[in-house]
Amino acid sequence: MVTGLGLWGVVLVVSLVVLVKGADSFISAAEKIGKALKLSPFVIGVLLVGIGTSLPEFASSVSALISGNVEIVAANAIGSNITNILLIVGILAILAKKFIIKQDLLASELSLFVVSTSLFIGVAFDGVITQLESALLAIGFVIYLLYIIFGNNQEAPAVAKYKGEKEIGEITKGTIVTFLFGLGGILLGAHFLIESVVSISSILGIATGVIAITIVALGTSLPELFVSLAALKSGKTEVAIGNIFGSNAFNILFAVGVPGLFGTLILDPKTLSIGIPILAVASFIFVITGIAHRIYRWEGLMFLVYYAFFVMKIIGF
Repeated sequence: MVTGLGLWGVVLVVSLVVLVKGADSFISAAEKIGKALKLSPFVIGVLLVGIGTSLPEFASSVSALISGNVEIVAANAIGSNITNILLIVGILAILAKKFIIKQDLLASELSLFVVSTSLFIGVAFDGVITQLESALLAIGFVIYLLYIIFGNNQEAPAVAKYKGEKEIGEITKGTIVTFLFGLGGILLGAHFLIESVVSISSILGIATGVIAITIVALGTSLPELFVSLAALKSGKTEVAIGNIFGSNAFNILFAVGVPGLFGTLILDPKTLSIGIPILAVASFIFVITGIAHRIYRWEGLMFLVYYAFFVMKIIGF
């Protein structure tokens, strides 16, 4: 048992690394291809910062759906959003000492974050997300994309990174190879990630959703952490915090809504009784801090304490 658990533990870690690195390579190559095809900074920004950082969640959701482990889909998205808010924002607030959140960020991201999170909690509250409810999430995703691309969002963080760039470039063989390797890493990483989660849950006798909402969610949230830390290091705090707003909306509308079109999704008991309420409270706190236009270091510490509480409740302490 110990040997099997250790082996699958290694597979879990390696598959997470492959999945995240594959997504990183895929995004890097997609950026170059987008510029070569003369796509607008708005489109590139939305695809890379928005969909790009949610690729690990989406890929693992699709793999879970294919393998019949539908409870992993919602658990991963819920856990990822909780991790984004409580862990990543907590870390950012501590490192930055005090976040100043601009009004234009709230105008472009906050309302969409509130609507998407409320819609998701509404459809998931009974423990079952039907295909019709997934269709509502997917429609919300399309509306979200259209708003970001065509709405009044000249300062939206999803496109701020690419504003003013004139580089066009060309699609080289190296770019294509990187793109394909990245895609392969995403597919392989997601497949073995789900295999390891199912095997570990079987060995330990615990629900797959428990592992998905904690360990898998933490691993698939790494792209959001890296993007936010890079933005913070360059002094772009609005990009760092806006990335969390946007990524959370993409996780529940894209990574749950689209796979859910092909099958009914189930929430395991702990995800339903613990994950949903904590997601609701964490999102509410995040919105309040956003409206206050700042996040202090002590608030960041409280976010981390609340995250530790969430993990302990999920694993049964």
